[in-house]
Amino acid sequence: MRRFAMKALFTALNLSRAERDRINWDRLILVVSTLVTIGLIVLYAYGKATFRW
Repeated sequence: MRRFAMKALFTALNLSRAERDRINWDRLILVVSTLVTIGLIVLYAYGKATFRW
């Protein structure tokens, strides 16, 4: 049982290390598009609040 737990631990550590080396493009695109959407909503609300638009 100990040997299985150690193998599972080392496998999990290796997988997380491999993800850190490689850029996850799907996650990056999701985060950037969410930030852009939130920014546009904030700009729209700011424009409506100050009567500039």
